[in-house]
Amino acid sequence: MKKLLIPIATIALGLLAANTVQAQVWPSKPVTLLVPFPPGGSTDMIARTLAPSLQAKLGSTFIIENKAGATGTVGGGLVKRAAPDGYTLFVSSLGPFVIAPHLIKSMPYDPLKDFDYITVAVQAPNVLAVPANSPHKTMADVIAYHKANPGKMTFASSGNGSSDHLTAELFWQTTGTSGSHIPYKGGAPAMADLLGGQVDATFMNINTGLPNIKGGKLRALAITSAKRSPLLPDVPTMDELGIKGVTVYSWQAFAAPKGLPADIKAKLHEAIVAGLNDPAVKPKLLDLGFEIVGNTPEQFTAFQASEFARWKKVIETGKITAD
Repeated sequence: MKKLLIPIATIALGLLAANTVQAQVWPSKPVTLLVPFPPGGSTDMIARTLAPSLQAKLGSTFIIENKAGATGTVGGGLVKRAAPDGYTLFVSSLGPFVIAPHLIKSMPYDPLKDFDYITVAVQAPNVLAVPANSPHKTMADVIAYHKANPGKMTFASSGNGSSDHLTAELFWQTTGTSGSHIPYKGGAPAMADLLGGQVDATFMNINTGLPNIKGGKLRALAITSAKRSPLLPDVPTMDELGIKGVTVYSWQAFAAPKGLPADIKAKLHEAIVAGLNDPAVKPKLLDLGFEIVGNTPEQFTAFQASEFARWKKVIETGKITAD
């Protein structure tokens, strides 16, 4: 009888080991890339651009799922509640990570505690643009007008708390000036009124403004990147113009529910960075005005905390609300 127990025990251990190994194989089923915005925007585009590379690199299907609502926080809440097994990932812009938490009272997640940060994929600066027939030819003109006419120069944005809105607020706080914020329900109507001359200026994302700047319909006066963009080499940075502290980027990043196993995080990070630098992908992103980041999980975690604190200060100082 004792002799029979040994092989049975051995078989049981073997089955347990096999099941453990199988459980550790990732991905063994489709992975959802949850985008907290409608299809067609920059974040959605980044997810869809990288999905084929992730599939090829990791050997599984990557599905884009758009869950819009409450400036991206609905999607963030869904990711928080998902299992931290690598099968639900959060692909989002900076809004749900570092802006919305300071504007929405009842948040469905804590952005500093409920996610494991994988990488900031790309970033893109904002451009201060005015209509082509604007009397403001340079940033010096804008500053002079602000000082002579406090609160009168109008700045369009795609909505309260948006990147273009907060960049304008940061500009005013940094330079000790004031303008008039005109929020729109989205970037399209804001662009239409800017082109039509109903508003004076905007700090728009380079991806949004590039076609009309290149087409001569808008004049770019300054860019918020750390160095000049190769797409707009004649446009000076804010820093070059002596306006310090207004280096601003919009960014798209990958995160997961808190508790993601380290080996899965490492695989994901490697695959995402490889996809960003794929010769078939990278030039397309650069042509659209994106800068490749692909930082480490540790760097993203530190960056997230820094950005969170920065925009908290801007929002509180400007007494900005979501309404």
